[in-house]
Amino acid sequence: MKRRIVVKIGSSSLTSEEGGLSRERVRFFASEIARLQQQGYQVLLVTSGAVAAGFKRIGYATRPKLVYEKQAAAAVGQALLMEAYQEAFSAHGITAAQILLTRPDFSNRSRSQNAERTIEELLRLNVVPVINENDTVAIDELKFSENDTLSALVAALVKADELYVLTDIEGLYTADPRKDPDAKRIDRIDVISDDLYRIAGGAGSSVGTGGMRSKIEAARIAMGGGVSTFIGRVTEPGDLLKAAEGAGRGTYFTTSLHSLPAKKKWIGYLSVPQGRIVVDAGAEEALLNGHKSLLPAGITGVSGEFHPRDVVEVVNAAGRALGRGVSNYSSWQVTAAAGLSSDEALRRVEPSRIEVIHRDEWVTTHVKEASEA
Repeated sequence: MKRRIVVKIGSSSLTSEEGGLSRERVRFFASEIARLQQQGYQVLLVTSGAVAAGFKRIGYATRPKLVYEKQAAAAVGQALLMEAYQEAFSAHGITAAQILLTRPDFSNRSRSQNAERTIEELLRLNVVPVINENDTVAIDELKFSENDTLSALVAALVKADELYVLTDIEGLYTADPRKDPDAKRIDRIDVISDDLYRIAGGAGSSVGTGGMRSKIEAARIAMGGGVSTFIGRVTEPGDLLKAAEGAGRGTYFTTSLHSLPAKKKWIGYLSVPQGRIVVDAGAEEALLNGHKSLLPAGITGVSGEFHPRDVVEVVNAAGRALGRGVSNYSSWQVTAAAGLSSDEALRRVEPSRIEVIHRDEWVTTHVKEASEA
């Protein structure tokens, strides 16, 4: 079977020093993807660059900061970006298809399934889907923080084998290699811990928006869905194929997990939680290590307004995210039943079932401390 991979290219990799779109860079990446396709890979491209491509053309001197300015720049830049990709891929006899997505396209199951079916058909026809966020209509509360997250969600949605997040640094280092000459690259990571987030710096470029922390978060999402991830640099012909063959200039995030069932994948990584439930130490242990359901007795707090069958996030007393699940209670029922025994909760709020979140509808997203790894 063909290996299916998602390649994410950031703004800093696609733009010139002046901040506009570099067609030379677009042609380079198109040739790298064409090389993969010729080797039998199915490739999806998640690209940034619409704002960076458009802000100069629209008349802004520098990359805009306000949302409506970014959306105006993206409206111009997305057309320029897609035109460049179509031209670059055509030189290799490849057709490119534009797909613009927003956060609700993933959180709504029917919409995500429609997107998946469309992508499957494009791949069957050997078309390269070129995916970006629909910046011109996305509202701030539902936007992806950056396209790193979008690429991870796409990889999970299409059941990709690997995700390749391309950046201007050769992977994750023990310190910022631009400032510390003793920094060493971490070639392989099997478990993402808090320590990795601590050593990750901020954004690496004034053109892009995503830093190394966002790329680690993308790797975490992808790994949770059974997708291995590469974060690194591709600058020379053949670099992307080398990365796919395990010899890339970057960091490989491996996973022993198999792809989650579609429903759990949606719960854990594609849905948007409608509320938050706080649990005590006993419930935390039961959820993470005891493979148990969440009962009212272990709940200490609730925030947000949600209804039965909504997805909620569960956190511990310190606010650390433990996972997500489908609630069998509305928010008022959880509030009323919090801390009660199962018998008392049944009498007081009359839920459809005693488990607030059943184990079969729970997905752990907890990031381990180094001592836990």
